[in-house]
Amino acid sequence: MIDTATSVRLVDQYCHGVLRAELGLGTFETYLGPAAGAPPASGTTFFDTQTGFAVRRWCPPLLGLEPHCPPAHYLARRRELGVVEAGRRLLRGTGIVTYLVDTGLPGDLAGPAEIAAAGEAEAREIVRLELLAEQVADTSGTVESFLANLAEAVHGAAGSAVAFTTVGAGAQVGGRPEPPGPGEVRGAAGRWLGERRVGDPPTDPVLLRHLLWVAVATGLPLQLHVGVRDPMLLADFAAATAGLGTDLVLLHGYPHHRSAAHLASTHPHVYADLGPALAQTGARAAAVLAETLELAPFGKLLFSTGARGLPELHVVGARTFRDALSQVLGGWVAEGAWSRTDAERVATMLASGNAGRVYRLGSGG
Repeated sequence: MIDTATSVRLVDQYCHGVLRAELGLGTFETYLGPAAGAPPASGTTFFDTQTGFAVRRWCPPLLGLEPHCPPAHYLARRRELGVVEAGRRLLRGTGIVTYLVDTGLPGDLAGPAEIAAAGEAEAREIVRLELLAEQVADTSGTVESFLANLAEAVHGAAGSAVAFTTVGAGAQVGGRPEPPGPGEVRGAAGRWLGERRVGDPPTDPVLLRHLLWVAVATGLPLQLHVGVRDPMLLADFAAATAGLGTDLVLLHGYPHHRSAAHLASTHPHVYADLGPALAQTGARAAAVLAETLELAPFGKLLFSTGARGLPELHVVGARTFRDALSQVLGGWVAEGAWSRTDAERVATMLASGNAGRVYRLGSGG
């Protein structure tokens, strides 16, 4: 085992806010599933997943309970402490020193400042491009004003945000990675503005590609949600953005983590996210981490929790990452394949150093 891996400081390079409300068993467990808010199949529970078991392993001791206690006992203790105190104990038990928070999800979620205070950490905002486009559309009366205001809003956000992120746009650049022409953009914007209802995100492929390229022009890192798609679909976009000064970060590549690692290995400005694949795979996280380290240079991989809604998911992401890192690197040191010095250096790179460089966090990050 590598001691540094279990105590290394962490920069969570992608996560969401935590819920402010008390949760019952049914609501709590929906956040353990692959899509927050979706219930488990009748007669089953999301506690019976690798993520659910990891929550029961790592979180109860932070609230004064034994590991692996029954879910009902855990949630009773959580309610006894209250959502604020439970969240404080959980976030402060992660070892995360900086949270980069995507503020684009709906719901009663704590923002970066609240997470920073609860976790005794720093927090910075990641701006979601689709939400920014919605906000601009709500206050723009014409296509021309919308496009002008959108460009201004994106460049304005770049002054305070640490990165941009997009959920849908990355899926639209497969065969046409280049920026769309002005006429295409005006047509797409007109169609969306004419049909949208308040709260509807942009879905037109041309408009989403335009959003990507407006963000690229700022030079701020751009996070692309991969989801269950093969990240190699973004290879043409990666090639088109090479040399422009904007780093691309591929989020949530599991189960295509090998492809994400390969794409990061072939483009200097492309990076791959390690989370929340490790939290999802739980007891098998070391195997997934080892597979990713087979392909990508170690300076191209970034830790995150990908947590949403529950502070428990921040804990699981952090503890699972540390445990997997200790197993993998410690094993290689024991075999004589790596020196301890190199293992400790790489552990620090993955945990915080790479994120500090990509997001220009300075020594505090």
